[in-house]
Amino acid sequence: MKNPSLRAYCAPFILFLLWIGLIDLLSRAGVSNSQYWVFPLQTLACGGVVLFYWRRYRLSLPRNLLFTVGVALLVFGIWVSPQVLLGFPYRSGEATSFNPTFYLPGTLAYWGTLGFRFLRMAVVVPFVEEIFWRGFLLRYLIKEEFESVPFGSFTWLSFGLVTLLFTLEHQPADYPAAFCTGILYNWIALRTRSLSSCILAHGITNLLLGFYVMATRQWGFW
Repeated sequence: MKNPSLRAYCAPFILFLLWIGLIDLLSRAGVSNSQYWVFPLQTLACGGVVLFYWRRYRLSLPRNLLFTVGVALLVFGIWVSPQVLLGFPYRSGEATSFNPTFYLPGTLAYWGTLGFRFLRMAVVVPFVEEIFWRGFLLRYLIKEEFESVPFGSFTWLSFGLVTLLFTLEHQPADYPAAFCTGILYNWIALRTRSLSSCILAHGITNLLLGFYVMATRQWGFW
C-alpha cells in the first residue's frame, strides 16, 4: 500500500486479522492456550499502529451524544436479548476463548490478562474496526479517493456491502446480531457524520458486553 492514507486506515485492521489467524494456526498445530499471550500482544501492536497514524484520522469530539449512547445500548440489547428475553442457551467455553480464571483469580496474572482483554474489547477493537469499516470502506465504496468523500455520505452499495462484510467478520452464530449492529453503526455514521461517535458507540457496546460476559461467565461469548 503506497498510499499513506490507505495504510493508515487499513493497516490496523489487517494486523488485527493476522493476529487472529495466528491463534487459529497455533491451535491447528496443537499449541494450546496461545490466546493468553497473543491477545495482549495483538492489543499492543494494533493500538500502537493506531497511535502511529493518529493524525491521519482527524478525529473530533463525538456528536449527538444521546443518540450515539442510545444506539450503543440498543446494540448491546440486541446481542444479549436471545438469552435474556428468548431463553436461548448460554454459551459454554470454547477451546480458543478467553477465560480469565485460567490464572488464579486475584493474582497479578489474572488482573493483567483481564485488563488487557477489556482494553482490547472496549478501546482497541472499536478504533480498529470503525476506522476501517466506517472511516475507510464506507467511503471507499463511493469513491476510490475516499478522503475526498465527506464522512457520513450515503449510497445503497456502500451501506449494504459494509453491513454484509461486517457481518461476515463475525462467527456464524453471531450473524443476526452482527447484521443489525452493522446497520446501526452505519446509521450513526450517517446521522452524526462523526467517526468519533461510531468509535464511542462501539466502545460502549463492547464494554457492556464485557461486563455481561464476566457476570454470566460465558467465555465463548467474547
